[in-house]
Amino acid sequence: MSILCGLCPILECVYCLGCARWAWKRCLYTAGHDSEDWGIASAEEFEPVPRLCRYILAVYEDDIRHPLWEPPEGYGINPDWLILRKTYEDTGGRAPSYILYLDHDHSDIVLAVRGLNMAKESDYAVLLDNNLGKRMFDGGYVHNGLLKAAGWVLDEECNVLKDLVVSNPGYTLTFAGHSLGSGVAAMLALLVVRYPNKLENIDRKRVRCYSIAPARCMSLNLAVRYADVINSVVLQDDFLPRTATPLEDIFKSLFCLPCLLCIRCMKDTCISEEKMLKDPRRLYAPGRMYHIVERKPFKLGRHPPVVKTAVPVDGRFEHIVLSCNATSDHAIIWILRESQRALDIMMEKEKRMEIPAKQRMERQESLAKEHNLEYRAALQRAATLAVPHADQPPSLYGTFHHEQEEEEEEDSLIGSSVEGESSSSPLLPFERSRHSSKVSWDELIERLFDKDGSGHLALKKSQSLR
Repeated sequence: MSILCGLCPILECVYCLGCARWAWKRCLYTAGHDSEDWGIASAEEFEPVPRLCRYILAVYEDDIRHPLWEPPEGYGINPDWLILRKTYEDTGGRAPSYILYLDHDHSDIVLAVRGLNMAKESDYAVLLDNNLGKRMFDGGYVHNGLLKAAGWVLDEECNVLKDLVVSNPGYTLTFAGHSLGSGVAAMLALLVVRYPNKLENIDRKRVRCYSIAPARCMSLNLAVRYADVINSVVLQDDFLPRTATPLEDIFKSLFCLPCLLCIRCMKDTCISEEKMLKDPRRLYAPGRMYHIVERKPFKLGRHPPVVKTAVPVDGRFEHIVLSCNATSDHAIIWILRESQRALDIMMEKEKRMEIPAKQRMERQESLAKEHNLEYRAALQRAATLAVPHADQPPSLYGTFHHEQEEEEEEDSLIGSSVEGESSSSPLLPFERSRHSSKVSWDELIERLFDKDGSGHLALKKSQSLR
């Protein structure tokens, strides 16, 4: 008995030391740690970000010709180039509001999706629509509600998009969104790349996506594999790209979000990163990452914003930053302001250097080559993880049960390979499904909507249009 009494103070001391060590590590962990080993982004590749933020802000306006938020002269949206605008009444709550804009100045077809509208129940319905679990798609997992919203948008606007893509052959097709809209935009990019025949077999190189303050909406293999198409932009301490908690749990706990973030932070600290990466159903922020860093640790001042970029596999915004700016950095207004400041600084540096046109072109080619090498290295690293498939125990990160027959069908898709493929150049495991047979568009739409009946009218409409 005396021995037990003597052990209690020792155990208490060990416990207190453990808590103190955790608190010290978390207090010292800053946003700069996420991207300290990344390269510096160039002005050419980062140029679309402030512009696309303004297009997303335009979705919030009631009157494009008389906006409440007045952008600087020369940076606004041209009302005559607006192709269409869909409000919540037009979408029937199946997707957030969005606009389709033909940007002739930058040879770009832009579909911009707004962020969460806290006054609309339909937006919460999109978040909560994950009852089938993180739906399997193209050999990975995605958020069911976001995929359904993207499927509805593409099915609704495919004819308009097809006409624009065909009539403007030199234009890129860009999907952009903020917060909730970032997940919809990322799913749209996945669908267009996966089903290019919907838009007259559009080339993958013409499609791109910018997820601003991105939601964690797809599994690691998809997040890496589509890094040549999808770009995510994160401002400093933004909580959403770092929170592995399912989206529905985040917004159900909106009024006690700091409590949720602290609990999530404690749990993630106790889980090894290797175990996180091995979970096939853990969702991640998609694509290539752009991290805007502009505050010093412990709020000891600011420095000119710097944009870091990479296609990370390990350390892909896995740890929450305990910061009073974790929620304010999520706002589209602040992201626009800091991204524009960062771009202005980049442009000013290049202007002072007075780079000749030939060297500028060579630099762009070199940058494209470096990005391609980085992308391939990320694919190789992801392949070495040997992530297990759907027959593993339920995930710790909000995975729900879904139909066994769907899993078995997707398993067969992943396992299949291209006939006549050379054995000397095998495909990476995460690339294999890109070349395999796939579910048709009509079957995908039917699966997304008809299981709960909510999309029956949309499906009938799409079939009648064909």
